[in-house]
Amino acid sequence: DHALSLNARNPLALQGRARVALERNEPIALALHDRALALAPGDANLWIGKANALDMAGDAKGAITVARQIVDQAPGVLDGLSLLAALRLARGDEDFASHYEEAARKQPTNPNILASYCQILESAQRPAEAAEVAARARKVFPHIDHFAMLEALHWGSAGEWDKAEAIFATLKDLTAQRYLHEARHRLRGNDPQAAEALLSKALDELPWDIGAWALRGIAWRALEDPRADWLHGQEGLVNFLPLKGANDLLERARDHLHELHENAPFPLGQSLRGGTQTRANLFAYASPVLQELAEAVRATLEDYRAQLPALDPSHPLLRHRETPWQFDGSWSVRLTGGSDHHAAHIHPSGIISSALYIVVPDDAETAKGAAALEVGRPATNLGLDLEPVRTIQPKPGYLALFPSTLYHGTTLFAGAERMTVAFDVVV
Repeated sequence: DHALSLNARNPLALQGRARVALERNEPIALALHDRALALAPGDANLWIGKANALDMAGDAKGAITVARQIVDQAPGVLDGLSLLAALRLARGDEDFASHYEEAARKQPTNPNILASYCQILESAQRPAEAAEVAARARKVFPHIDHFAMLEALHWGSAGEWDKAEAIFATLKDLTAQRYLHEARHRLRGNDPQAAEALLSKALDELPWDIGAWALRGIAWRALEDPRADWLHGQEGLVNFLPLKGANDLLERARDHLHELHENAPFPLGQSLRGGTQTRANLFAYASPVLQELAEAVRATLEDYRAQLPALDPSHPLLRHRETPWQFDGSWSVRLTGGSDHHAAHIHPSGIISSALYIVVPDDAETAKGAAALEVGRPATNLGLDLEPVRTIQPKPGYLALFPSTLYHGTTLFAGAERMTVAFDVVV
């Protein structure tokens, strides 16, 4: 704002201010993008921002029109391809990712388009289609080993064990990512001993990788290794605490979040199976009640820290027990009764994951297990029958906190609504 007060036509300041307006959910986001585009009409990132601003303003049709123009004119811009896929999926298009085919035809020597195509299909729970795209990419780009690993990974996720096994047997890429993906494959094959050996190699290269530690925790539990209790079973690692803050904060936050969810999308690539999720970074919104909510969460986080086990330099979370923490991403999710739920997943960019309960369905109080948070149950595509480390029955105004190395998901419910606020914590 200060830079623009000195020079209202400063292109860099305009671009930055437009992006910040998106992050803060400000109504001026669209106007700021138009001002910036007047100075830089060929900037693809600004056009992507404008499409997001149109969607945020409730103009889904306009957002799709702009996103299609980006893809048509700049098929190699991956953010444009993924944005159009997300917008089309929200509209209900069955072939929501078909524009990747046209982009690949326009740029046949660009391997990144097919790699992004695989990722989009996998994130939409279409692993078999992702595997087929990876197989095609292997033929087009035989010198890129990554596509072989992608094909094996996606066939495994689709339940095609033999196809995945045959490809893993040919891989020569001895990297942490290969060890990590093959460890997941070994867990699917009910061989936790082999998975643990591979994860040990992955962690030699990436010692604090959250995804590797999450799989290691599952392997240790399957092996009945006592280190599983050290990793996830210590008292205080999983906690359920009352939110600090004003007595009416929950009610005020609930009313504001309901307004936000009226125009919130179904997010592509997230754990949601139904429902809506707010855009951008919730705790960065230009909203006094959300800023107050963020401060209440910060205070509650310190209660969680105080109840953690002792500092442990070898533990992926407890090594940071005395380190300053901050938020890295925040959002609200609204689910409705029936089939809406969170599939089991992890947040690999943080050290602590969360669920703050704003609205709880009626049957969460009366039906044991309804709308519950299952912490520690593996993702279904791993094919392992392990019970949760802890099952948390939701309660309005309470905050669930746990290591990000724990898979977590929700159970079904019949009540009208379940609304939460969640965030990741990083150092």
